[in-house]
Amino acid sequence: MSIETIPAWMKELEEEDLVFIKKFVLASGSLKEVAKQYQVTYPTVRLRLDRLIQKIQMGDEQECDPYISLIKRFALDGKIDRNTAQVLTREFKKRKEGSQT
Repeated sequence: MSIETIPAWMKELEEEDLVFIKKFVLASGSLKEVAKQYQVTYPTVRLRLDRLIQKIQMGDEQECDPYISLIKRFALDGKIDRNTAQVLTREFKKRKEGSQT
């Protein structure tokens, strides 16, 4: 696989996400083992995996605007809260619709 064929969803991941995926694969998918490696609890690793799954799913949504994708990534990474993400997304869509009329 060359760099040109890397899926879009993978290009959107941060380095720490890729490290997590590598550890997960090398641990044969054992969240318990990954939790030991990170020295955190199983629920913490499960939450991280759930967020990673959401990022990958979001990366597969090709109809999504790049700005909205950025807002969603910030919310998933905990950089902004969910309510703020919803307000920003709603406002962006309103302004976008207003500029197209």
